[in-house]
Amino acid sequence: MILGREIEDLAGRILDHCRAAGIRMATAESCTGGLVAGALTAIPGASDVIDHGFVTYSNDSKTQLLGVSPELIAAEGAVCDAVARAMAQGALARSANAVQIAVGVTGIAGPGSDTTDKPAGLVHFAVARRGEETRSARHSFGDIGRDQVRQAAVAEALKLLISTLRS
Repeated sequence: MILGREIEDLAGRILDHCRAAGIRMATAESCTGGLVAGALTAIPGASDVIDHGFVTYSNDSKTQLLGVSPELIAAEGAVCDAVARAMAQGALARSANAVQIAVGVTGIAGPGSDTTDKPAGLVHFAVARRGEETRSARHSFGDIGRDQVRQAAVAEALKLLISTLRS
């Protein structure tokens, strides 16, 4: 596993839970560039859970593929709770009804940042589940390096998925 044992274990637990419950999933990722989907699909047999993933790195792709409001992005920036929520909700809304849960991730992997209020290592997460309120989380990993931020973000996205699936 490229991303390490912890991520592999988390991904395996998610897939096992989803299989047992008959849940299919989608991902919507920005700063992780598809690594959440990659971690899940690295596990053999993931195709019975993972339906698809959106990698929406640009603001335009967030708008065009996920339906994130351009006004929201203009007002708050792409790295915020509201955009993470809109990404997860958009992935769910644009998926077949068979998909019951979607995770959204947006952040600043670094190195560095253009603003002081959104430093490198800041990542927002959201999980949308049909018929339930969208859950979200925010983590500041610090400017620990691009690869490390992305890896930590994958782990946190998977942890949020697990906690949502268990609730």
